[in-house]
Amino acid sequence: MQHLVETQQFDRESLQKLFALTTKLEGVRNDSLHGKIMASLFYEPSTRTRLSFESAMLRLGGGVLTMENGKESSSQSKGETLEDSIKVVSQYADIIVMRHAEVGSAARAATVSPIPVINAGDGNMGQHPTQALLDLYTIQRELGREDDIHVAVVGNLKYYRSPRSLAYLLSKYKDIRVTFISSPELRMEDDVKDHLKENGVKFIETEDMTEGIKDADVVYQTRIAKEWIKNDAEYEKQRGRYIITRAVADAMKKGAIIIHPLPRVGEIEAEVDGSPHAVYFKQVGYGLLVRMALLETMLNGRKI
Repeated sequence: MQHLVETQQFDRESLQKLFALTTKLEGVRNDSLHGKIMASLFYEPSTRTRLSFESAMLRLGGGVLTMENGKESSSQSKGETLEDSIKVVSQYADIIVMRHAEVGSAARAATVSPIPVINAGDGNMGQHPTQALLDLYTIQRELGREDDIHVAVVGNLKYYRSPRSLAYLLSKYKDIRVTFISSPELRMEDDVKDHLKENGVKFIETEDMTEGIKDADVVYQTRIAKEWIKNDAEYEKQRGRYIITRAVADAMKKGAIIIHPLPRVGEIEAEVDGSPHAVYFKQVGYGLLVRMALLETMLNGRKI
């Protein structure tokens, strides 16, 4: 693929090839991308995604140009369009990794960029395909299988791009069941649910976390995200509603895992870190490997 804009670009075969390469890159540092330059173009603040991509590029021998808080950059403050910024940055680098506040911004960038563009998150209701890829890789690595998996997604489903992206990937597999657990105000949007229906993925919606996760193989916890819920009263109402305590984790079935895109802000208590179900910090390491595989694929012309 030339650009990575959304998870719908993948089929099962391409995911298998990407994840096979991901596993091969564990512990690897080489010069396969020597002489290549990646531009980190982040119009929104980021820690994990930006540093993960930059670490991935450096571990493969490439170079990095980085811009965080791009909306405060000189060109943005002067009114330069996104399209013009991409045309300029593409002269400096071999690949662009971009995060932007507007849904559809990655697709806009891809239409004018002569070099590959990777969507590192576009808007709170857009997509975050590389996060979804590392989520799926984590699930497969930890559970040891691809099919017959029950995933419970908890918390902020309306304003969280990662579970949206993951739902599209899960539809590629067999016997997948999804339980959406949220308040009525933060339910998953209809476009994702319609996609699951069209692809024969069974799902239910509930407000009951205890009941919803008891049979789950994967509990995907999310942050309520104050930056996306502008009403303070609504934020305070939502943020304490679904919290994974050690008691909640201990009640999960044997072999089940808890994942989270991070950062967490109280929705998983620190005592859960010692649970055998907690894999969210291992997930960070898996994410580095997935992003190494993506850079290797997109810059060295590997077929997936």
